[in-house]
Amino acid sequence: MFRSYAVFPILLLLLVFASSARSQAIRHTSPRMVNYSDILSGAGRTGLYFPLLKGKNIAVVTNQTGVVNGRHLVDSLIAAGFNVVKIFTPEHGFRGDHDAGAFVENMRDKQTGLPIVSLYGNNKKPKDTDLLGIEIILFDLQDVGVRFYTYISTMTYVMEAAAKNSIPVVVLDRPNPNGFYIDGPVLEPSLRSFVGLHPVPVVYGMTIGEYALMVNGEAWLENGLKCDLTVIPLQGYRRDMIFQLPVRPSPNLPDWKSVYLYPSLCFFEGTIVSVGRGTSTPFRVYGHPDLPKQSFSFTPVSTPGAALKPLYMNIMCQGEDLTPYAGAFATNPPGLKLHWLQYTHRQLGAKHKFFNNYFDTLAGTKKLREQIEAGAPADSIRRSWQPDLEKFLNIRAKYLLYPDFQP
Repeated sequence: MFRSYAVFPILLLLLVFASSARSQAIRHTSPRMVNYSDILSGAGRTGLYFPLLKGKNIAVVTNQTGVVNGRHLVDSLIAAGFNVVKIFTPEHGFRGDHDAGAFVENMRDKQTGLPIVSLYGNNKKPKDTDLLGIEIILFDLQDVGVRFYTYISTMTYVMEAAAKNSIPVVVLDRPNPNGFYIDGPVLEPSLRSFVGLHPVPVVYGMTIGEYALMVNGEAWLENGLKCDLTVIPLQGYRRDMIFQLPVRPSPNLPDWKSVYLYPSLCFFEGTIVSVGRGTSTPFRVYGHPDLPKQSFSFTPVSTPGAALKPLYMNIMCQGEDLTPYAGAFATNPPGLKLHWLQYTHRQLGAKHKFFNNYFDTLAGTKKLREQIEAGAPADSIRRSWQPDLEKFLNIRAKYLLYPDFQP
């Protein structure tokens, strides 16, 4: 009898360990590089959504990434005889040439003559007057799978406005270039903002179409509204895919390496450390004038995409080029990299006010800043995220359109 009671705690411990290992395993998969052309976007599956557009006044929410076979979606729709009457565009503008945070004004598209309504700045959500006469909304934006990348917030506000005005929304799904893992602190309600509207982790492992289904299904729209939502799914997509996007999703994410590093490096936007805005390698490097001299340095200058006086313009920054790290993606441990943030804080925190007020908003929690300031180990920080991640995984599982990570 004694032996059976002695063995039971050991067995229980093994079961707990196995369960923990399994839950950790389903949060990532080993990424592999593929050609973007191996995936057929929702926009390319015209047979699934063209019938929904016949005889309708159509508004399109898109930007420079809304391309189908080398041609912009808006141009393709017009050529196919559909009645596109308005374009809504998010941060960076319809042609993607506005700086991050720059004012995007309403205008007319020079090529089509269509009115363009900006969904950035003071007008993040379509007004009722913007939607007069609109009978269906097509949404086609290339997301990068990170909570503080604002296209998912734009989508949420479009869904809210559409639901309020009884207008159906069709989301043309696009692949997630950071879809191979889930990591980071889950947003706390008190820190809700345009760079984080929902209780999701920094990296959530969903396509933008799956995310739309979650927002609608979890009643995360204003006042519990429900949107008449259709998602046109991808063909050939798997979560383990890394690829070079055919069009940069925003001015400072020019290639797959910057997209790959963006989830970790964007935390620096809430600090005194530069992420290379104003260089040819934004979000592939980090640096500061007072970091110890290293073999790598850069000097930011005013450039397209960073014309609004980039941090440390014309001042040499010592730092690190993470291009080789990105190149080793197949063997890198999946997940957010806290080492770079911790290292720079150790080097600079005693002499400078390292964090600015934006950091907590980006992180979605005050705890991460406090943990970094206290010198907490990365493993300890990561463990603190686990309970909320488990809750999110249970929510997320209800809305997946494509096979999930295998345990």
